[in-house]
Amino acid sequence: MALADGHLPVLPLGADKRPLGNCRNCTGLACGGRPNMKTPGPCVCPWPCHGWAAATTNPHVLASRQWGLAWRRARAIGYHPGGAGVTVVDLDNTDAVTWARATLPPTTTVATTRGEHWIYRGAMRSANKVRPGVDIKSLMSYARWLGPGSGPIAALPPVVLALVEREESTPARGAVDSSTPTRWDRSVATGCRHTPAFVQAGLERGLDNIRAHPEQGAGTAAYGAARFLTARHTTCPGPCGLDAIAEELIAAAIAVGVPAPYARRCVTNGMTAALGAVA
Repeated sequence: MALADGHLPVLPLGADKRPLGNCRNCTGLACGGRPNMKTPGPCVCPWPCHGWAAATTNPHVLASRQWGLAWRRARAIGYHPGGAGVTVVDLDNTDAVTWARATLPPTTTVATTRGEHWIYRGAMRSANKVRPGVDIKSLMSYARWLGPGSGPIAALPPVVLALVEREESTPARGAVDSSTPTRWDRSVATGCRHTPAFVQAGLERGLDNIRAHPEQGAGTAAYGAARFLTARHTTCPGPCGLDAIAEELIAAAIAVGVPAPYARRCVTNGMTAALGAVA
């Protein structure tokens, strides 16, 4: 409550330092997601579902029965940096800390188990592995609360913004086959009863949901997207190009850090579940 009073949106974390799992109604983004997610949805679930997107400063929510049960299961407190208007440079080891001390302007610093959090005033896009041992946590991410830290907070510097710009423009090393899939188009969907615009809109929403989970939950999002999209085509005479859609979902999951075999399994299981429900 004290953190929320200080305008820091908080959420409960489990023993593994991750947000607690979604409730049954929100699993696989069946609820459509929350209004503040990258792809806005209608979810107003009273439970702390959807990780960082559920973080709040609302005292009535934090003290509700649902959140009370979650707090009793929690082992740590998380917060949404972007919601508080700050950016956390997560330095995961001593080499990363050494780099930051030589490169970044001094700011509020918080000691972590393996390194340090450097906190700057101002929000930006989150990104993992922008350089060895360095993650950027701000918009659409969460960080673990480890105390107020030491030192005055500095404004978000261009050098930190540049880390994400470079990450966006530099192809990942060791690309896998599914990292550049064949895009879905009408040529692979000769038996689909839907318009290309309808299919593409659904696919883009699924891809956006996967990309909105850089910290955790991308596999679940891929499963949900695969199940949802497949269910739209169960009455088509076919083929509908579902293989091409699957490859795009798999590639999106891999791009946010899901291991390739697990990404493929999530998408395959989602499509199988949709077909099984119809059968």
